[in-house]
Amino acid sequence: MRALVINCTLKPSPQTSNTEALATVVSGELSRRGVTVETIRAVDLQLAPGVETDMGGDDEWPSVHARLLDAQILVVASPTWLGRPSSVTQRVLERMDAMLSETDDDGRPVAFNRVAGVVVTGNEDGAHHVISEISGALVDIGYTVPGQSWTYWHLGPGPGPDYLDEERGREWSHSTGRAMAANLHGVAVALRDNPLGPPPS
Repeated sequence: MRALVINCTLKPSPQTSNTEALATVVSGELSRRGVTVETIRAVDLQLAPGVETDMGGDDEWPSVHARLLDAQILVVASPTWLGRPSSVTQRVLERMDAMLSETDDDGRPVAFNRVAGVVVTGNEDGAHHVISEISGALVDIGYTVPGQSWTYWHLGPGPGPDYLDEERGREWSHSTGRAMAANLHGVAVALRDNPLGPPPS
């Protein structure tokens, strides 16, 4: 089983990403359960605006799309900015919109029988809003979003320290992240063994 973590930080490599640091808790638990995990930092890629799988030119989304189709588990990790998902997250979701019209050989939407979850970091309140926006989009695309398939860290409204600079709240975020990984893996196994069929015509 394979998992893809898309880190939607605004910070290009090699800058330290708080969002990636929390996401590694989830990926570590998935790895412990035998899942092969790959992480990409979307801001490092040339992702053209649009809602097609391939926008041509130097667009690097086709390689991300291929990895999405190779993974049974997807984790979208986003910082919170102004109480909303990052602009990079929005770009990723817009590019995933093309998957709505893609089907497999049995006529199922390509996201069917795949699970997804969300990781959020930020200094202001709004984590649940960010989780709901991302999860709602992933459900629209066809992913199954299990119960409690998210974790987040923030210290409430207003400015404050970053995740990597502050120990407060980490224990809860980590235990929630491990539970998230367990739920994603459990539902992914269930869908592998009892896949959804094509939608009725």
